[in-house]
Amino acid sequence: IGKGIDPQVSFEIMEHVRKGRGLLMRKDENGQEVSEEQIMRDHGVPEWYIWSCKTIKYMFPKAHAAAYVMMALRVAWYKVYHPLAYYAAYLSIRAKAFDYEMMCLGKNRLNGLYEEYKGMINRNEAAKKDEDTFSDMKIVKEMYARGYEFMPLDIYKAKAHMCQIIDGKIMPPLDSIAGMGDKAAEGLEEAIRANGGKPFISKKEMRERTGVNKTVQDTMAKLGLIDGMPEDSQLSFFDF
Repeated sequence: IGKGIDPQVSFEIMEHVRKGRGLLMRKDENGQEVSEEQIMRDHGVPEWYIWSCKTIKYMFPKAHAAAYVMMALRVAWYKVYHPLAYYAAYLSIRAKAFDYEMMCLGKNRLNGLYEEYKGMINRNEAAKKDEDTFSDMKIVKEMYARGYEFMPLDIYKAKAHMCQIIDGKIMPPLDSIAGMGDKAAEGLEEAIRANGGKPFISKKEMRERTGVNKTVQDTMAKLGLIDGMPEDSQLSFFDF
């Protein structure tokens, strides 16, 4: 721009160069093919500058670097001054393998599993999902170390995908239950909302109204999330 090249042309040359494409051919105002290198020479751009443009393989934009630093500072501020909001947001949005049974039932349980996964990682025996789980474990382990805890998951209060802060603790989302898919979690939240938060009559009713399958229900039962819920909606003589 300083040498008098049209601002739009200058911008496009910059984009080509920083992405490692070098100096390309383009059409001028008359529709004629002309090289960007020739445009620069015609405007007195120094040869060392032209050589640099042809040599650069990739150049990270300065504004992007500044934006990343600003975002890092914002994240750090929340982590220090609003830790519950930070952990709730991270586990809702960034975590890839957040698991209620593994990570939310107390730090002693997590610590044991953490060492198992750490061993797998060190022995190069971990699959991609194991690495994701271990990464999420680190965040949760840090959270426990700072004195913060999870609230037991209540299926009638929990959101499908978002953690909530309730009474100074974090309630995990429904999709943190092992095997609970996105649609099933959303179906469960929607069915509970539509029913005004009232409990399901039976496991059968839950399956019919939400799409939660029996395998996931068995997991929920093992975790104590649907204690006392009968299997079927039919009443028997012994219920009275």
